[in-house]
Amino acid sequence: MSGREPAFVIVTGMSGAGRSTAAKALEDLGWFVIDNLPPGLLFAMAEEAGRVKLAADKVAAVVDVRSLAFTTDLNAAIEELDGRGVAVRVVFLEASDEELVRRFENVRRPHPLQGDGRLVDGIARERGILRDVRANADLVIDTSNLNVHELRGKIVAFFGGEDRPGLRVNVLSFGFKYGLPVDADLVVDCRFLPNPHWVPELRPMNGLDTPVREYVLSQPGAKELLDAYEEVIGIISAGYVREGKSYATIAVGCTGGKHRSVAMAEQIAGRLRDRGGMDVQVSHRDVGRE
Repeated sequence: MSGREPAFVIVTGMSGAGRSTAAKALEDLGWFVIDNLPPGLLFAMAEEAGRVKLAADKVAAVVDVRSLAFTTDLNAAIEELDGRGVAVRVVFLEASDEELVRRFENVRRPHPLQGDGRLVDGIARERGILRDVRANADLVIDTSNLNVHELRGKIVAFFGGEDRPGLRVNVLSFGFKYGLPVDADLVVDCRFLPNPHWVPELRPMNGLDTPVREYVLSQPGAKELLDAYEEVIGIISAGYVREGKSYATIAVGCTGGKHRSVAMAEQIAGRLRDRGGMDVQVSHRDVGRE
């Protein structure tokens, strides 16, 4: 291929985790998307895209587990693309077993690897096959708690402005009691700070409200935590960029994901924006969940 190589994205992950939604979001952003492409044809597609300059050099392929010898084929295909100078990004979509079971039951369809077994057997088999693919993915999105509109919003946030500089960072607040975000690259634990939940006038509010924010930031250790993590994130983000990683998720947690983590996530996001060189988004997973 000659000239500027296309931005080539591979969308893969667990069946039922939202691959079709992600693909449609990319199409809406002007990407040329082909669904259910066998890994062995990825280079041929990238080569043709470069030859005819498809979709303004933005090409995506959706690859699922049903392709024979999936892991070997996909890893080999990615290595071939990389070796021939094609910049490849792998987006892996996943969800919890419980959520995947619920989704399959809602549409009354079997899992593609279920066979004569149970639905959970198919999910477990697929997780095993995709383990290495997930480990090597550039971007992992956990859709367990996302609706289709929220997933589309994440895809737009990550791919809607390829000309934006630097690392793209999602600062995500969460509650430990609801589980650790599986797509987190770095976890900040705010549970050592006093909990506004035990202050009657603050309990109904959340970390976006000024009284809660002021309470959390006034506590011993809050500023020191922000200073330390700002420095750590700066070091890590520079390393991510050197290694070619384009996206990172920083998860900020407290017990319920309502007060401390929300306030601190907003502060961390603000500091990162002030540093420059990063495209920073902030989201709050568990606000309103109680």
